Amino acid sequence: MTHVFLYGTLKKGQPNHPELLNSDNGQAEFITCAQTVDKYPLVIATKDKYPFLLNLPGSGHRVYGEIYRVDQKMLEFLDDFEECPDLYQRTSIQLEILKENEESGGVEEAFVYSKINYKADWLHKPTYKRYDTNSD
Repeated sequence: MTHVFLYGTLKKGQPNHPELLNSDNGQAEFITCAQTVDKYPLVIATKDKYPFLLNLPGSGHRVYGEIYRVDQKMLEFLDDFEECPDLYQRTSIQLEILKENEESGGVEEAFVYSKINYKADWLHKPTYKRYDTNSD
């Protein structure tokens, strides 16, 4: 089993979350909420308003998301879903576990999908701590 950090449309309450619940894709179990130890730029850069985490540690914000334990089949599904390695890359990242009151619960390592190729102007877009399809 592998840990994966999800920060966008695959989180609970987001439009692609049912993909994690579909056993045809493999097994996924929610572990906890977390935020990145380092700051990263999380940008909304397309008309579809999808979030993109840029692998540029040190700029942006500490990004909030969810950690899931996934089996190999789900990891392979997520690689296909995220078009890895063509559109996104899967790398390891350090995460601070958040307890219910958002206090620190230690540090965990997990895979994250970050955008490989992006336009230079994306670096000038606003960055976000959290993504929610249903908000502005």
